[in-house]
Amino acid sequence: MGKKTSAGLLMFRRTNPGSNELEFFIGHPGGPYWQRRNYGAWTIPKGAAEADESLENAARREFTEETGLSVGEPLIALGSVRQKGGKTIHVWAFEGEWDPEDGITSNPFECEWPPKSGVTKTYHELDRAVWANLAEAKRLLNPAQTRLLDRLAEYVMETTPNRI
Repeated sequence: MGKKTSAGLLMFRRTNPGSNELEFFIGHPGGPYWQRRNYGAWTIPKGAAEADESLENAARREFTEETGLSVGEPLIALGSVRQKGGKTIHVWAFEGEWDPEDGITSNPFECEWPPKSGVTKTYHELDRAVWANLAEAKRLLNPAQTRLLDRLAEYVMETTPNRI
């Protein structure tokens, strides 16, 4: 897979057991480029597939690498979206739980900062994560990724139609 394709997992939880009101687990990208960006900058944990790795397996691996969390079952296929820059993201969802007080453990990466300074600094792929309701998640997420929230909400409504 090329750099223009990523795979990710969207963890969600119901605000009340058995309800179809959802909260979404989303992360803020680490590094100096994203440091002061908020609305429209957050992301679903994702990354590129390695050689001979399926997109679903890449999504599982990337979620764990970027958050330090385990992947739940079953996975719900949400399809793909294309971001403004041309990257296509294939996403699955699963229902899970996470306590924000526990934080996340995200893989480090290095980059030269400031550019052309010769100074290399270490950052984390995600520097923080939150549970966000549908409205807040739509404000925070990369705009193309918000369509995945709608797909998941629709799926939950269809599979639990009599729930409030």
